[in-house]
Amino acid sequence: MDLGEFKNIYSEVPGFEALKTNMLDKRSEVRERLYQKPDLRHLFFELTLSCNERCFHCGSRCEPGEGEGLSFDKIKEVLDEVSENFDKSRMMICITGGEPMIRKDFFDIVSYIHKSGFVWGMTSNATLITKENARRLRECGMATISVSIDGLEETHDSQRGLKGGYRLAMRGIQNLIDEDFFKAIQITTVINHKNIKELDPLFEIVNGMDVDSWRVIGIEPIGRALDHPDMLLTPEDQRRLFSFIIDKRKQGYPVEYGCSHFLGKDLEGNVRDRLFLCNAGTFTASIRADGGITGCLDIMPRKETIFGNVYTDSFTDVWNNRFEIFRRHLSERNKECSECQYEKWCAGGAHHSWDYDNDKPLICFKDILF
Repeated sequence: MDLGEFKNIYSEVPGFEALKTNMLDKRSEVRERLYQKPDLRHLFFELTLSCNERCFHCGSRCEPGEGEGLSFDKIKEVLDEVSENFDKSRMMICITGGEPMIRKDFFDIVSYIHKSGFVWGMTSNATLITKENARRLRECGMATISVSIDGLEETHDSQRGLKGGYRLAMRGIQNLIDEDFFKAIQITTVINHKNIKELDPLFEIVNGMDVDSWRVIGIEPIGRALDHPDMLLTPEDQRRLFSFIIDKRKQGYPVEYGCSHFLGKDLEGNVRDRLFLCNAGTFTASIRADGGITGCLDIMPRKETIFGNVYTDSFTDVWNNRFEIFRRHLSERNKECSECQYEKWCAGGAHHSWDYDNDKPLICFKDILF
């Protein structure tokens, strides 16, 4: 596939090249300001590592029987602290897992979030969203949801480890649609070397549903995906994926790539509505199921990326004073990255795809996309 196909759809407009460079420079300036004055917009709670599915690509290696995670009392305590010390009108509480709805006290938790005045959303496999549960989600004020659909029925069930999971998920999505209340219902698909062949038929299915967007992301070489190297995307797969997204967006469909990775000047602002910026520790913080405080739940837990625990530390103190690694360029840790011509815009890429053992990015699209 010719990389020339990836030229921005506005690249022939006079002055566009200079405009795009200016936009990327401004985004870099935003990053530098956030390093000095971070602005908490999204706080993730990993309610549990237990899940009724066992996805082969799961970054957190979730599976059935992994336990409840944070106690409800501790969750309330953290929410109360955040209410006191941050501007919750500018924030969203993001609920995830595992499968968060597995918890017996799930509705108690989200009811407390709602009553505390927070906007909240959830990531879910939707298999537990019956009509009754969809109604209860509406009553608890859920604003947004992202539901995982990872291929056509047979592929989805096989890769997520639950027979009948596809039909249950589709039932859950329809139950949410029927409530006609939520601000945004999104489908998220993780593309790998095998299910990339199903992009077109899956698009036809998603396009026929009354959802607000389809978020298409590539499999990352983290978590359980490392056990399946044959499923990782090849350079040709990556180019095919982005060509697909560009084609659909040109036609006006709400298809977009995820937040991960700097994609080069031509693709930035083209396959998603915003320019690349790793939000970990600047806009986003996360509390893991064991109470560990980090920037993003996609970042593998290790000493460099966990800066405290809500059972022993103040979340506010950690956010204000201990997120050093998230507030400087990752590229400083790698000579090749620091000397790269795109360093100003990339800064070493996303924290979740950084190899901290060897101090280099696990994924870099230079020489693949640009």
